[in-house]
Amino acid sequence: MDRLWAPWRIKYVSQKNQGCIFCRALKSRRDKDNYVLVRGERSFSLLNIFPYNNGHVMVAPGRHVDSLEKLSEEEILDLFKMVNQTKSNLDKCLKPDGYNIGMNIGRVAGAGFPGHVHIHIVPRWNGDTNFMPVIGKTKIISQSLGELYERLKRC
Repeated sequence: MDRLWAPWRIKYVSQKNQGCIFCRALKSRRDKDNYVLVRGERSFSLLNIFPYNNGHVMVAPGRHVDSLEKLSEEEILDLFKMVNQTKSNLDKCLKPDGYNIGMNIGRVAGAGFPGHVHIHIVPRWNGDTNFMPVIGKTKIISQSLGELYERLKRC
């Protein structure tokens, strides 16, 4: 059996039963500690602390709901304005070649936190899928969350 030493994963494992990560981050007001990038009127954005790729951001409504249908029109509009604002900031700061933007609704669809609907924004670059994920089944994230957070806040 191959083993990958990943001590940073203990934070994820130990937080699994501590409630909603989105509600906790929003309530805390310690934005830097929670990697909250922007707070809007009805939505907010934050870095994914277990990213698929560098710059992976999640955008969520401020209200804890498990589906889009439960959001008001004002909440939906604010949520998608936040997606646009976040994508524009990523364009300016990171200059990716493209994006994967989407939602995983329900645990069977891959939602790690199915109780609070959210949108993933994953920047992509030509060449970011190389031999490591294909051969080694290992994804390399090239920048620390702290460094990325500071960079995105400066843009």
